Amino acid sequence: MSEPHDHAHDHHDHAHPHRHPPRPDSDDTLGHFQIMEIAVRELLIAKGIVTPAEIQGAIEAMDARGEALGAKIVARAWTDPAFKARLLADGTQAVRDFGIDMGTTRLFVVENTPSVHNVVVCTLCSCYPRMVLGMPPDWYKSRNYRSRTVHEPRVVLKEFGTVVPADKEVRVHDSTADMRYLVLPERPASTEGWRAEQLAPLVSRDAMIGVALARTPA
Repeated sequence: MSEPHDHAHDHHDHAHPHRHPPRPDSDDTLGHFQIMEIAVRELLIAKGIVTPAEIQGAIEAMDARGEALGAKIVARAWTDPAFKARLLADGTQAVRDFGIDMGTTRLFVVENTPSVHNVVVCTLCSCYPRMVLGMPPDWYKSRNYRSRTVHEPRVVLKEFGTVVPADKEVRVHDSTADMRYLVLPERPASTEGWRAEQLAPLVSRDAMIGVALARTPA
């Protein structure tokens, strides 16, 4: 297993050097942070600081968070220009309106437009905006998605059923241990005048990762 190493990526016109854990040899191999999590969890339980039931409760609370919270954030951005401006300028602070504390992790929100389509990946592990979207899907953590999205994003998007026109730029954003990305999808046509409560159901988890589009019901 290789040693951890630094990468510098261009994220939304800002270069952010960051650090990933060592890349496992396969998707079934425990990564650096997984091993650390198990060790810390077992130590906390052994010292009586937390119980297995408390840990399970925290996991279930995270699972329950799901994509609905992210969809509400997107719907508000579609209907509230002032909130949208704050969300794009500083996602970490803006989502506090929804009771979300990102802790030491920064949240960047990238907007899909008629000329740009954004997609999120974590190339070396599975960094994901769990506080906003809950647990990541299995495919997001797979080596196939992590490696191919960087090198052939249009092909990967097409496999999800999302065809990006040749004249539209595709931007791939690499999440890290201290930075998370959320895609603000384009608002579907013919939804003018809809309230945020009506718009939220149109926003899927996959649309907020960038592999799908927000759509009105067929």
